[in-house]
Amino acid sequence: MRNSVATVSDRLNTAVEAVVAFLMLLLVLDVWLGVLDRYYFGWQLPWPEVLARYLMIWAAMLAVSCGIARREHIGLTAFVSLLPKSLRRTLLIAMDVLVLGLFLYVAWFGLGFAQGGIKREAMIFGVSLAPFYAAIPAAAIICSIQQLLVLIRDLGAHLEPDVVTEAA
Repeated sequence: MRNSVATVSDRLNTAVEAVVAFLMLLLVLDVWLGVLDRYYFGWQLPWPEVLARYLMIWAAMLAVSCGIARREHIGLTAFVSLLPKSLRRTLLIAMDVLVLGLFLYVAWFGLGFAQGGIKREAMIFGVSLAPFYAAIPAAAIICSIQQLLVLIRDLGAHLEPDVVTEAA
């Protein structure tokens, strides 16, 4: 089961990394367009800065789950590595459960935040702010799923005596 959970986690992470890479490409192109507009063409485009802000928010929020998949985002490895192995395992599992709870909390209240964006309008684009505000609950849901997969993956590793995890 641990291998199948690890495979799902890896595939989800690969998909999210591809989306983040695409968003970063769009962000770079958008910023360059803004620079060219300001210093060379003088088109006075009003939207590149606003679009860059929302692309950056989406990319940053989604990238959190990539760090979770590799255990590179959350953890106090310097402190945790000083603890005995049995206590280390317990602390890592407790941290995973707490972080999962945090992301579920953010997802729940983020849905209300995104729904509030339906009534607000991005003046420059003339569209609802809901797709932009949806970055918070969408990323929190993906982070919750990834955190649960990592917890199951690492819990399985902790139960096998000869397996050493990177988190430990």
